[in-house]
Amino acid sequence: MKQYIILACFAVLLFSCEKNIDFNLKTSEPVLVVDAQIENGQAPTVVLSKSLDYFGAINPQILANSFIHNAEVTMSNGTNTHLLKEYSVPAGNGFTLYYYSNDSLNLPSSFVGEFGKQYSLTIKSEGKTYTSVTNIPMLTKIFDSLWTKKPPANVDTSKRVLMTRAIDPPGLGNYIRYFTKKNSERFLPGYNSVFNDDVVDGTTYQGQVDQGVDRNLPFPTGDDRFFSRGDTISFKLSNINKATYNFWNTWEFNQQGIGNPFSQPGKVLGNISNGALGAFCGYASMVGTVIAQ
Repeated sequence: MKQYIILACFAVLLFSCEKNIDFNLKTSEPVLVVDAQIENGQAPTVVLSKSLDYFGAINPQILANSFIHNAEVTMSNGTNTHLLKEYSVPAGNGFTLYYYSNDSLNLPSSFVGEFGKQYSLTIKSEGKTYTSVTNIPMLTKIFDSLWTKKPPANVDTSKRVLMTRAIDPPGLGNYIRYFTKKNSERFLPGYNSVFNDDVVDGTTYQGQVDQGVDRNLPFPTGDDRFFSRGDTISFKLSNINKATYNFWNTWEFNQQGIGNPFSQPGKVLGNISNGALGAFCGYASMVGTVIAQ
């Protein structure tokens, strides 16, 4: 009986110590967000926008208004320095997307990505200057075959699993990012799209390739996780440098923790100067295609 009295007194003490705490959440000024990349054989692309309030409302109009226009964006490959031009792309429902790329009216100074080259990016916008560098590595980690196989026993028999055999060169420090494309759709990165070679260094190995995902849509579950028989599947394996790996690895870790109160907080590691968010990434890519049988 004495124990119950002590517990009751302790509970009363705890409740009497309750206090309402109001958090004064600070707001911050919008900063530049950079999504820049260059890939072998492709023109550079740079998307510029302003960061949005974490607790603010988000809708298509707010996102459309976040794009930064009329910035001075230049990129150099060590030989040519090219002033990129702003382009617009209709996105449907009356909304438009904007990006910077090679100026079609100034082709002599323009260029596309090449294996083994370094690139520098300079952005001047609203009185501030931002810089970054990246490189397109050599194509060292490759795959030599693609095939499909039947899904697990509890999955629709018309679905298929994509498999590949990859070759990792000896020596640590090989980083990759992968994408898949189904039929005429666009390339999409995997849910976990970046990997290092800490475990597979210097080996030839095979494994399942999960379908790329559109992060603007709900994550596919059940049978939707797999390809379908008859699909034309394209697989892109991109060699990347450590800075690009760090950016996407930390970005995906934080994105996957959204909404989880027990997730560990983390910082996304970008490579843009002057307090800007985002990254300038280089991709050394190879692409293969297979029809799901």
